[in-house]
Amino acid sequence: MMQFPQIIQGGMGVGVSNWRLAQAVAKLGQLGVVSGTALDSLFVRRLADGDEGGYMRRGLEAFPFPEMARRIWQEYFVPGGKPIGTPYPAMPMHQRRDPRKLVELCMVSNFVEVFLAREGHKNPVGINFLEKVQIPHLASIYGAMLAGVGYVLMGAGIPLHIPGVLDAFAAHHAAEYKLAVMGALPGQDTEMRLDAAEYAEGWLPVLHRPRFLAIVSSNTLATTMLRRASGRVEGLVIESPTAGGHNAPPRGKLQLNATGEPVYGERDRVNIQDLVALGVPFWLAGGYGNAAKLREALEQGATGVQVGTAFAFSRESGLRPDLKKRLLAQAMTGTGEVFTDPLASPTGFPFKVALLQGTYSDPEVAAARKRVCDVGLLREPYAAPDGNIGYRCSAEPVANYLSKGGKIEETVGRKCLCNALLANIGYAQMRKDAVAEPALVTIGDDLNTVAQFLAPGRESYSAADVVASLLSGVTAEPAFEAEAGLLVTA
Repeated sequence: MMQFPQIIQGGMGVGVSNWRLAQAVAKLGQLGVVSGTALDSLFVRRLADGDEGGYMRRGLEAFPFPEMARRIWQEYFVPGGKPIGTPYPAMPMHQRRDPRKLVELCMVSNFVEVFLAREGHKNPVGINFLEKVQIPHLASIYGAMLAGVGYVLMGAGIPLHIPGVLDAFAAHHAAEYKLAVMGALPGQDTEMRLDAAEYAEGWLPVLHRPRFLAIVSSNTLATTMLRRASGRVEGLVIESPTAGGHNAPPRGKLQLNATGEPVYGERDRVNIQDLVALGVPFWLAGGYGNAAKLREALEQGATGVQVGTAFAFSRESGLRPDLKKRLLAQAMTGTGEVFTDPLASPTGFPFKVALLQGTYSDPEVAAARKRVCDVGLLREPYAAPDGNIGYRCSAEPVANYLSKGGKIEETVGRKCLCNALLANIGYAQMRKDAVAEPALVTIGDDLNTVAQFLAPGRESYSAADVVASLLSGVTAEPAFEAEAGLLVTA
């Protein structure tokens, strides 16, 4: 019988759920998860800063295609780190037919993050991706599987095709994935494809098929994933609108409350009994970061809970120490504020933002930032008049967006999340006159509850403190088996 964790540590932001955090949680017998978002950009910036501690090099030395690893090291590593105040290397933005260099970078960066998270223990670790960020999926997933990732989690969309991708890679077949293209013409080629044999150096390594957990927000989407997915779905994470990051839009016509936040109603509530009837493991997420809520979830028939906010402020997370300190101080006095911004994300999904002076959530900071789109993960592919696929982002310079057929009203209030999320973890791009990109912290509505993990007289806490606190009100379950239930393909 498969064993599953009671606690899934959320895959947060860009590099907030880093390998250190995932490793710490996995060592405790729960599911540690790394964020797979923008790992290629993060990896390049770590190398440009001189690879402090030598961790990236250790991961590269373990990569099964050594010539590929050598090329990346030689191109991006800066001995001693780049000069302070200078920009990070510019990278080409992803497109449907990525150049080989970008495909290799995705493979390697995802491998290294999972490899490091798995060091020092035998428990599975997971990786979290956003369905909205489609173009890097194939190379990123393959790199994570090369490192032996145990779980793949995906939300921010309906990831129907990912289980089939996992099956294909585990069987050493090429994987295919259709890119969602706005206004795609009948018969237009939007398919992406990756054949690992074109990148391997020698024999393809044996791969385990990770378990797939779909992150959904409703009973309807839960049923859809189980009925229509291209392969096996081992479980579901049911995320409520109180969770951090991107939230699913409310069902029906969008209405805003007095503060300008989306209004969620009865139609947005999940029926737990119907989830139980589906017969697959599920975890509840969004406001479940305490022992009482874990106990409640288990009593309702859930396998456990997914927790993000509590882990985001742990010592092991990648969130910048100064941001942690300021927000923890607010939490201790109950003054932390989180705003569900209906406009910030270029995806059009509501996005949780911690209101913090001096960050991108500060109107003065937002007004002062010059629009630029140079990471481009949230760009929207669209059918261009010439029959090709174009790419636009509602947070890019307005004139550029309009020239690509975008509408002016879609640019209002948009923020560059790609650059902001990298800034959250200390890798802000530098602009002219050494002006750094501003941070924009995304966190759950339960920000102020994280004070519960601070012991008297302490200003910080560990991932172990969070796990111990969450489990304090339930009967301990045995740690789940290291590789139980995974498909092995020779």
